[in-house]
Order: sequence, then structure tokens, then C-alpha cells
Amino acid sequence: MEATSIARMPPDPPELPEGSAPRWPAWYAAAGFVVGLLGTLVAVGIVMAITGTDSTEDDSTFTVIATLMQSLVFIGTAMLFASLTRKPRAWHFGLRRTNFWPAVGWAALGMVSFYVFAAVYAAIVQPDAEQTVAQDLGADNGTFGMIAAGVMVVCVAPAAEEFFFRGFFYRALRSRYSVIAAALLNGGLFGIIHFTGGSDALLILPPLAALGFMFCLVYERTGSIYPVIALHSINNAIAFGAQAEGWEVSAVLGPLMLLACVLVPRLSRPSPGFR
Repeated sequence: MEATSIARMPPDPPELPEGSAPRWPAWYAAAGFVVGLLGTLVAVGIVMAITGTDSTEDDSTFTVIATLMQSLVFIGTAMLFASLTRKPRAWHFGLRRTNFWPAVGWAALGMVSFYVFAAVYAAIVQPDAEQTVAQDLGADNGTFGMIAAGVMVVCVAPAAEEFFFRGFFYRALRSRYSVIAAALLNGGLFGIIHFTGGSDALLILPPLAALGFMFCLVYERTGSIYPVIALHSINNAIAFGAQAEGWEVSAVLGPLMLLACVLVPRLSRPSPGFR
């Protein structure tokens, strides 16, 4: 008896299995970053035109709005490029559940390693420069300014930056590069974007790059950006308390973000490939 079979034409475009994460080309990372920057400049320019704010003015309210818009633009850019390959899902960007205690262990190891590196670096280099992000956001403009700046630094920035830099940018790089190479590229760019100008500020870029590098490794080991968002928030809460003397705000927002990073994935449905 002769067996017969019916050949099925592959879908156009080919579809990945439902449980597999899409592979974004490595060039998505660079293109997404450039588009995100340009989009931010356009969005901020529109706000400046509407409000009549001059770029040379020391307006903390405008800085908060501009920072928020930058976060939204970069998140939107990541989703836009991801949609070119496949309809984006939250878990594609690392917003997924992971095994709790292993994640805690990797996060703790990453944070301790970073602070050891930062301490050794500070002892050897003795950088004489400080970031003024909290002050630029209005942390010294009364209670409301302190809270608004704290929300941006401890809550908004960690979530948005991890979504783009680890959830999208690093993931795209990993389609071509090894873990170490992708983490080095990601960490280097992460440090550069926090450069505030001045030769003295260059000395604080290596620790920031090391921080971004460590975030990539924790994400690689856990498969989730929730632990990384938590680490980023804790680090920013400590920095905010020290730089802006906003320990009260940090003591509230830091634990809240940590709790959110624990509960939100626990309450969500397990994604394909849940570890």
C-alpha cells in the first residue's frame, strides 16, 4: 500500500511556535535606541513649544515631564520594533514569572558583587563627581518636589529603563552576541546615557556601566526583568536618599517597588517557558 501525504504550505510570514520567544535581529537594538532618542527630542520639543519653556531654564516641572515622556517613548519604541517580528507580549520583554528563591539568590549575588566593585573602584579612583538628577527633578523644591522626584527616580526610571535596555535592547543583542559581549555593550551604553557632562562626571561612568552589566547577567540567569527592576529600584532608592537627603521617600517607595516586583508576577499567569 502506497502511503500518501498532503504537504502543507508554510504560513507567510512563517510563524514561530506559540511557546517560543521571538528572535529580534541585533540591529533592532541600535535602531531602537536611535529612534528612541529622536522620538524623545521631538516629544520634548513639542512640549517646549506648547509651554513656551526654554531649554536653558532651570524648570524642574519641565524636567519631570520630559523624563516621563522619554520613558514612554523608549517603551513605545521597543514595542514598535518588536511588532515588526511578531505581535509583542509582555513576557517577550522579560515581564514574566520566575522561580522566587533562585531569583533572590542571583539578585543578591549581583548586587553584592556590584557594591564590592564600586567600593574598590571608589577607593582606587576616588571620583570627585556626583549626579544631580534628583535636584534637576526638583527634589529640593519642598515636599511635593521631593515626592515627585522620588517617584521618577525610584519607580518610573527603573521600570522604563529595564523594559528597554534589558527587556528589548539586550534581548536583541543576544540574537547575535554571547552573554558577555551583549552585556558589555548594553552596560557600556547604559553608563553613557547617564553621563551628565563634564570631565569629572566621566569617572562615574565605569560603575554605571558595571551596574548595567550586572543587570544583564541577573536577567540572563532568571529569565525575568522583575528581579532586575527590583535591584534597579533599590539602588536608585539608596542613591536618592544619599544625594537628595530623601530617605523618608526612599524608605516608602523602595519597599513598595520591591513588593510590586514580587507580587505582580505571582498574580499573573505563567508565561510559556516559565522557569
